[in-house]
Amino acid sequence: MALFVGTSGWQYREWRNALYPPGLPVRLWLERYAAGFATVEINNAFYRLPERDTFAAWRERVPQDFVVAVKGSRYLTHIRRLRGPEEPVHRLMSHAAGLGGRLGPVLLQLPPTLRADAALLDTCLGCFPSGTRIAVEPRHDSWWTPEVREVLRSRGAALCWADVLARPVTPLWRTADWGYVRFHEGRAADWPRYGRRSLETWVDRIATTWDDGHDVYAYFNNDPNAAAVYDVEVFARAARRAGLTVTRTPRSAAGAARSTGGTAPAGRPPRPSAHRPR
Repeated sequence: MALFVGTSGWQYREWRNALYPPGLPVRLWLERYAAGFATVEINNAFYRLPERDTFAAWRERVPQDFVVAVKGSRYLTHIRRLRGPEEPVHRLMSHAAGLGGRLGPVLLQLPPTLRADAALLDTCLGCFPSGTRIAVEPRHDSWWTPEVREVLRSRGAALCWADVLARPVTPLWRTADWGYVRFHEGRAADWPRYGRRSLETWVDRIATTWDDGHDVYAYFNNDPNAAAVYDVEVFARAARRAGLTVTRTPRSAAGAARSTGGTAPAGRPPRPSAHRPR
């Protein structure tokens, strides 16, 4: 199994010192990120779909083995609410085609107010080009039905396993021969980080669900306070101990602190759980 480990985006000023040297210009952050990671989830495509030329420019700036997951535009998922999907799916895929061979999975995160409609989801998934890896992240409990599971399975789409506050908020269904996991917010003292045991539990879930030869994509979306950067290191180390093949991950400031006997920068105190996964 290849476990692709990355973060949801790379342009976060709080990541200076954790991932980016203080003097590194923002225009070079993608190159620095891609030197340490082999994959990224383009989360901001949800808010504003980049032009094809922008995707193509990103393609030229990353190594050939780099994989880009793209979060689908909110126009498709939140404004159209999956209805009339032909045009927005075509627009999404024609823009993302600028990535060429760097294009990985497409994530469809559904609004929390959208109730289950298996037929609507099936129609939407059928609009994507054959062979496209699509992960679906529903956020209303009505989606957890055998009919929805069968739609995902028949279309080869992965149910996105989502974690909020160190617990799964989706069923742990395997609906495809590949997987997709998103970490939104942990419960460790340095908000919004994850604890080591929590991440080890997720490694075990992944390792016992997918066999060798299958791909799993795992992205940390808890970007404040560079939590994602620190958690990637702990998660990847646990996965390698479990015998999984993990894509490259950088050594963060957390690792440097351990090697010198110091501590990683502390985050702000935990906030109330009013998280809306992005």
